[in-house]
Amino acid sequence: MSTGAPEGWHRLHPLSPVVRGGRLTYGIFILLFLVALGGDKLSNAVPQLAVTIVLVLGGLVSWLVTRWRIEDDDLRIETGLLRRQSLRFPLGQVQAIDVVRPGLGRVFRVAELRLRMAGASGGTARLAYVAEHEVEPLRDQLLALARGARHHETAQQPAAELERPVAEEHLLTTVRTGQLAVSIVLENWWLVLILVGIVAGFAVSPHTAARALRGVGFVWAISMATFIWRRFNQQYRLTVAEGPDGLHLRGGLVALTAEVIRPGRVQAVRLVEPFLWRPLGWCRVEVDVAGRQHRKGEGEAQRGQLRTLVPVASRPLAVELIDRLVPDRPRELLPPPRRVFWKSPLRYRTLSWGRTETWVVTTSGRLRRVVSWVPLEKVQSLRHVQGPLQRRLRLASVHVDTAGRGVHATLRDRDAAEAGRALAELTDLARAARRRPALS
Repeated sequence: MSTGAPEGWHRLHPLSPVVRGGRLTYGIFILLFLVALGGDKLSNAVPQLAVTIVLVLGGLVSWLVTRWRIEDDDLRIETGLLRRQSLRFPLGQVQAIDVVRPGLGRVFRVAELRLRMAGASGGTARLAYVAEHEVEPLRDQLLALARGARHHETAQQPAAELERPVAEEHLLTTVRTGQLAVSIVLENWWLVLILVGIVAGFAVSPHTAARALRGVGFVWAISMATFIWRRFNQQYRLTVAEGPDGLHLRGGLVALTAEVIRPGRVQAVRLVEPFLWRPLGWCRVEVDVAGRQHRKGEGEAQRGQLRTLVPVASRPLAVELIDRLVPDRPRELLPPPRRVFWKSPLRYRTLSWGRTETWVVTTSGRLRRVVSWVPLEKVQSLRHVQGPLQRRLRLASVHVDTAGRGVHATLRDRDAAEAGRALAELTDLARAARRRPALS
């Protein structure tokens, strides 16, 4: 944190601007290295040095004008030089607190605390960056406040009390590196083949390959290679453990992340079986969680609502994890009417749905099979939709809408009378589910 009384203002770690700079920091280091190699030609590097000095001073000023403190039950962050901003984040609305350690952060032993907030905006409070040895005690203190403890109670606790270990976690699974690599190749096989072809082209005829990749082609190749690398980097050695406050996720190759998914954050659960994974019995488990909208400064792993719980796993293991997230999941699914085959021949065999008093499940997919579970207490609206072809075949669809954006549960192509009954039943069940005490 910083020096000063617990009730006072704190500054971020002095190296925060260096870590926050990311690629820009690497660029500055490379520039200074090239200038140092220049020797007697230092005068020619004056413009580059001037730009470097400006950037360094900008980072220093940004660090000096940024401060934070815990005020009552709010986290208050002030920043800005010309336009001063004072942001308040009610700790009572915290959905989770993630710990993020990017590559440079691991080098300089600092980490970021990212507070996921509830509400429609899905705001994110960021303390980037804090000394590595202070991250866990500070996270424990903020979580205690988020659970309803008063700040003066936690502030009076000795440091040893704040640093005491939490209840033991139960390890559920760790993604194997080889399996992850193979799954990425199989799911993006066409992309991998193109990238391999480009590398082979440079090995055989560099001049011809360079001509083929001029302009847009080169940018596209770099973008696709970056996409594959990011996915591998973010999901490397992803570990899922069960703790007293929910599922604990940790993983990463260069940048490390740690996240807790509480049951109350889950808006929906999805199981995905890509076409080439199905002969191997592999699947992916994803969750739609509250408070994950993209905010400036976040990496690709934090963008959007959908969170990959397990990037690749055997179906029995995936079902075991889903049973923990969806304890009352529907077991019996209703198939579609036979006449749906004439409308959706590729999707016909995968369409089904079911429900219990608390959950609704739908299945769909053409080349890949997708199963979506939605808790009825999270349902925001239900829509009955009937297109022209559906009217001729006496079919209709019922859309189940939640606050999340990643999972769309749809009772697709049901008999029109069945869709009407399902709409009425789900409306009543959703209303009853919202009256029950919310999961903590």
